[in-house]
Amino acid sequence: MNDLKTIIALAHMAGALVFVDAVHLAPHAPIDVQDLDCDLLACSVYKFYGPHAGVLYGKRDLLERIQPYKVRPAANNPPDKFETGTANHEAIAGSRAAIDYLASLGETYGGAFADQFKQFGGRRLHLKTALAAIKQYEQELFVRMMRGLRDIPGITIYGITGFARFDYRTPTVAFTLKNKTPRAIAEQLGRENIYVWDGNYYALALMDRLQLEESGGAVRVGLGHYNSADEVERFLEVMRMIA
Repeated sequence: MNDLKTIIALAHMAGALVFVDAVHLAPHAPIDVQDLDCDLLACSVYKFYGPHAGVLYGKRDLLERIQPYKVRPAANNPPDKFETGTANHEAIAGSRAAIDYLASLGETYGGAFADQFKQFGGRRLHLKTALAAIKQYEQELFVRMMRGLRDIPGITIYGITGFARFDYRTPTVAFTLKNKTPRAIAEQLGRENIYVWDGNYYALALMDRLQLEESGGAVRVGLGHYNSADEVERFLEVMRMIA
């Protein structure tokens, strides 16, 4: 987060606005838009266990200045001018339920992290401590998973692999295995009731850059706070069998 704060500060010095895509980070670590000082930040509720609903944060003065394409009857003030038509009431209710669920995790498991967020109280505090607890738990599982993957012959892991720098990544890893297509690996894992994704996961430019697109992309495995050490070991066991 400190690196992102530095980037945002430098961008502002140059007169630029900063839009942060936080869709993948949101379920894995606490985010403080005021502390970051970003101008806009977006994520999706389905990533943190809710419905498919988009979320956009923006500084109020900026949202008031932006003129979106909209139908004439729509209001001219935020947030209404960005929400043309009937609101998605079902998704809004589901989004609140997802937030309440995360806050309940903070109440139950977040006490050890409360000192990190003394400026907050109530549900905001519970959300911060929940995500801090989730981050620590998932990172411990991720270290276990990465140790096992790195020992499998023929595997290539993409992204940060040094444990000392895991604060710079989320508990999701992409990899390829020599002489096995990503689709074949995903199908074999699926037969063992282990769910992963193969292909480019919409990161087409990245897969082109890594020269992986023509060979089927890569396998992507992600951890959530609902995963266990036993599940990680089961995944590694099957991967060793596949290799």
